[in-house]
Amino acid sequence: MASVSAPALAQAKRLVIKIGSALLVDQGGLRADWLRSLAADVAALRARGTGVVIVSSGSIALGRRVLGLAGGTLPLEQSQAAAAVGQIRLARAYEEVLGPHDVSTAQVLVTLEDTADRRRYLNSRATLETLLGLGVVPIVNENDTVATDEIRFGDNDRLAAQIAVTIGADQLLLLSDVDGLYTANPKTDPSAEHLPVIEHITPEIEAMAGDPVSGLSKGGMKTKLLAAKVAVAGGCAMAIAEGFADHPVGALEQGGRCSWFLPEGDPQAARKRWIAAMKPRGELFVDEGAANALRSGKSLLPAGVTKIVGRFGRGDPVTIAGPDRAVLGKGLVRYTGDEARLIAGHRSGEIEEILGYPGRAALIHRDDMVVG
Repeated sequence: MASVSAPALAQAKRLVIKIGSALLVDQGGLRADWLRSLAADVAALRARGTGVVIVSSGSIALGRRVLGLAGGTLPLEQSQAAAAVGQIRLARAYEEVLGPHDVSTAQVLVTLEDTADRRRYLNSRATLETLLGLGVVPIVNENDTVATDEIRFGDNDRLAAQIAVTIGADQLLLLSDVDGLYTANPKTDPSAEHLPVIEHITPEIEAMAGDPVSGLSKGGMKTKLLAAKVAVAGGCAMAIAEGFADHPVGALEQGGRCSWFLPEGDPQAARKRWIAAMKPRGELFVDEGAANALRSGKSLLPAGVTKIVGRFGRGDPVTIAGPDRAVLGKGLVRYTGDEARLIAGHRSGEIEEILGYPGRAALIHRDDMVVG
C-alpha cells in the first residue's frame, strides 16, 4: 500500500488543518502552550505562501467547563449552550496566539445546510476565498448553537473535508489523538501495522476503522475514513497525524508518522467534473466578445449576456451558449434568473444602481464554470 510516495506539506498551496478537541482541551482547560506552538507553525506556513484554514473543535469542551456541565454525552440543548459559551473563548484564543505573528483571524461558523444548498455553498466559498486572498486565517467550526440533529455534520473531520473541497485545498491535515490508520486497533492488537500511504479506500481499508479513543473527541477512525472519501474524491490529499506534541505541523514536516490518503486527480479538475454533471436550470446566451473571453479563461460578466432562458436561483447550474447557439459550457450562476435579466447587457459598475445593492462583478465566476 506504500508503493507510491507520500505528499509533502511543503508542496501545499492551500492547507486545511483540523484540530481535535483532545489536543486543544484537557482536564485542566485550554492547552495554551500547545496552541502557541501551533500558531508558530501556521505563521511559518503563511510566510512561505501557503493559504491556511483551521477547522477547530473545542467550543463545547471549553463551554461545558465554564457552565459546570457533567461529563459524557450532553443533550442537544446543553451542547448548544456550551458551544455558545465556548465559541467566544475559542475564537479569542486563536486571535491571541496568531496576533503576535501578524496573522489576522476570522471566525466562520457553518452548518451542513451551508454546503448542501448551492446558494449557501457559493456564499461560504466566496467568503473563505476572500479571507484567504486578504491573508486571513479563517477559524471554522460547526455552528452548534443553531444546528439541529438533522442538519449537523456531527463531527469536524467531515466538516474539514467539506471545507477543503469547497476552497479547492490540495491538502487536508487531521491532527488527532492517533498517528494514522492501522490494520487493527494498536491498543488491543500488538500485531497491528501502521499504513503510511493509502492509495485507494477499499472495503478492506474501511474494515480497519475502530472507535474513538478519547472521551473528548466525537470522531473515531470511521469518521476519518468518511472524511478521507470526501477529500480524495475532491482532489485533496488527506493526512491523519497525532498532534499532542508541540509544533505538530513542524514535526510532521520533519518526518513525523502519519497516514496519507492519496487524491483522485486535482481539486480544480474534481470541481469541474462536479459542475459538468449537474442538470442545468436555465440557459444564458452571450455575444462573440464574451464567448472569446470565456474560451481564454475569463469570468462571465453581465455586459456580454444577450439573452436568458429559464427560471433559476442563485447557485443553480446554467448552460452557456454563444451567438451561434452552440453550447460553450456550464456554470453556477451568482444571481437569480430575475436579477440576471435586469443586469444582462450592463456593465458591472451599474449593478448596484439597477438592483439597489452592490452585487458581484461576475455573473458566473471562472472557478464556477466548465468551458468546452
